[in-house]
Amino acid sequence: MKRIPIFVGFLLIAFSIVVPVDGAMRSAKLRQGEAKGLPKGAVTAFLGIPFAAAPVGDLRWKAPEPASPWNGVLEADRFSRSCYQRDQTGGFGPWTTEFVIPGPVSEDCLYLNVWTPAQSSEDRLPVLVWIYGGGFDSGSGSVPLYEGTRLANQGIIVVSANYRVNVFGFLAHPELTDESPHHASGNYGLLDQVAALRWVQENIEALGGDPHRVTIAGQSAGAASVQYLMSSPLARGLFHAAIIQSGPGGALAANASLQRGEQNGVAFLKSKGIETIARLRSLPADKFGIRPADPATPGSPPLRFGPVIDGWFLPRSPAQALADGEQSDIPVLGGVAAEEASFGENYGHLTVESFTNLARRRFGSFADAFLKLYPVERDRDSDAVQKEATRDRYRVALKIWAEERSRAGRSKTFVYLWNHVEPGPDSARYGAFHSSELAYVFDNLAVADRPFTEQDRRIARAMSSYWVQFVKSGDPNAAGLASWPPASGSNPVVMDLGDHFGAPPPADPAKAAFFEKYLRSDEGRAGGWMF
Repeated sequence: MKRIPIFVGFLLIAFSIVVPVDGAMRSAKLRQGEAKGLPKGAVTAFLGIPFAAAPVGDLRWKAPEPASPWNGVLEADRFSRSCYQRDQTGGFGPWTTEFVIPGPVSEDCLYLNVWTPAQSSEDRLPVLVWIYGGGFDSGSGSVPLYEGTRLANQGIIVVSANYRVNVFGFLAHPELTDESPHHASGNYGLLDQVAALRWVQENIEALGGDPHRVTIAGQSAGAASVQYLMSSPLARGLFHAAIIQSGPGGALAANASLQRGEQNGVAFLKSKGIETIARLRSLPADKFGIRPADPATPGSPPLRFGPVIDGWFLPRSPAQALADGEQSDIPVLGGVAAEEASFGENYGHLTVESFTNLARRRFGSFADAFLKLYPVERDRDSDAVQKEATRDRYRVALKIWAEERSRAGRSKTFVYLWNHVEPGPDSARYGAFHSSELAYVFDNLAVADRPFTEQDRRIARAMSSYWVQFVKSGDPNAAGLASWPPASGSNPVVMDLGDHFGAPPPADPAKAAFFEKYLRSDEGRAGGWMF
């Protein structure tokens, strides 16, 4: 049976009726029509539901349009295609197959997935909306690690939604700006996220959810997206709490201007030998060459596309929005992994000379003070010293971010550092790498071909419980879990998660003071986090 529905031209009004089977909801009448889900024990998965029209043809590089209703019953039993991106089948670096998209790609990709344990629309369960990472260049709601059944079994509804990535999601160009009624371009992928959140507000009751208890969560580019959504007037009122994994604070200090985005767009068209957006819209997706080099700069790295401060979706950077008190004042849980940068080619394998040179590039006028506190006298010492400096830097950056949030609003902030080394290929090299917490947060160890132990399973139970409790209440604390105090201006505690659950050992006062001074300086704010 063909899974994609036949679209019709009238919107269905009734959408709150559900059909329970064996105590679990198996079908629901949404605003677009009736959908039949896929049984997953006590949970039903509704997969591949369109939340916006296909962004193809004249809709390429435009804000998403509403999806049309369908006739009959939508068999929502399989994922849609992922948004158009490069093939990364088989994984890369520390990211094995459970981290990458499992199937084909298409521009017709604006679909979402729902895992619900509800028995009826009267259940009013809290909702987690997951936003995937991938550097705004790749990713999908169907990545195996994001399968939502195990979280849903803990009493919440899990939603994952596709959004456009790379040039399809973030091309800015003067022509696109001129044709926009808002005089803005780029950020189409972020507008897709807003469309998905609006769909949740309109439909989640039919699936047993509470539209007034929606938590948005994401990792890496998904974490950045969460902060963009918290800073956007277009997303106000669509969510009520937020989880930011590998993204809080200084990682978002710099954002591209619309002008810079337009310059990238002009360079992209030039690289294709195309003069107009109309001609580019007529080009098949497989003819794009998603990341060509900038022809104006021979030998330059490939062009990348990402969010811009466009004056419409994003009037200012998240950092500026926080400083101005314009970010959503909602409960937030956020943190980083201890070895966020370990995927870098030389991370932990620097010579004394290269360590010193890197320190001077990273810390500028602060370099001498840094090298005095973190000396490396032998090449083999660089691994331990670089990791120590990186963790110290993260802790202080998280502390500063928590203090800034405390000054800007009244809602609680819970801050963490993930420190468990996920077993698997080259685990000694990659450590607690960027995104390694995901299998534990989703309690999805079974989807990975890694030699997990009972310790890993205990950590996964604790991590997923913290996240679920936060979705339920805006606070991760619950019976049976180590106490996690909120970080405040007077007590900016950073919680250790992973090998140890609790407050970390006391920091070296001199090293903490160094990073406090550096990260509050103009050089530190511009330099980001990583070393």
